[in-house]
Amino acid sequence: MKSKLTAVALATVVVAGTAAAAVPASAATAKAAPTRCHTADLKAGFATGEDAKPEMDQTKKQTQAFIWFTNQSKRTCTLSGFAGVDMIGAQKTDSTWSLVRSAKKPQKIVLEHGDTVDFSINLLPVAKSTPQKQKFVPAKFLVTPPNETKHFTLKWPFGGQILKQDGATHPGTYVNPVGL
Repeated sequence: MKSKLTAVALATVVVAGTAAAAVPASAATAKAAPTRCHTADLKAGFATGEDAKPEMDQTKKQTQAFIWFTNQSKRTCTLSGFAGVDMIGAQKTDSTWSLVRSAKKPQKIVLEHGDTVDFSINLLPVAKSTPQKQKFVPAKFLVTPPNETKHFTLKWPFGGQILKQDGATHPGTYVNPVGL
C-alpha cells in the first residue's frame, strides 16, 4: 500500500507541474564566478620603489613606469585588458596625450580583497636640450581601469620629459596590458 500511495503522490506532483529537479550537491555549494573590477573597487598609484622608478635621466633607450591597482572591495573581482591612460602635460604647448596600446595579448587577472596587480607604460625620455616643441612634460595621468569609464588622477612623481609623439602611429611611449 505504501508504494501505491507514493506513486499516486508523485503522479499528482508531476501533473500539477511542480516537480522539482534534483540539484547535485556540488552545484549547490559552487560559488559564482567573480565579475570584473569596477573603478570604485580599486585603488591606484605609481610604483615608486627604487626598482620600479623609470630612468628619466637617461635618453638613449625606453624606460618603464608601473601603475598598480589594488582590490579594496570585499569581493573577488577580475581585470582583463588595457587601462586607458591619458597624460596631461605641464607645458602650455602640451595637451592631453592618450597613449596607444602595445601588441601584447591581455590575460584575465583575478584579484581577491587586498590583491594588487600592475601594468607598465613604456616611455621614451628625451634630453633637456631637445627643442621644446619635441618634448612632452608629464604632470598628471588619468588612468581608467579596463572596461570602465571612471578614472583615477595620478600626479606624475618622476620628473623628466618624453619625446612628443602623440600623433605617431607607433610611438615609443605606450601602455601594456594589466598583469604584463
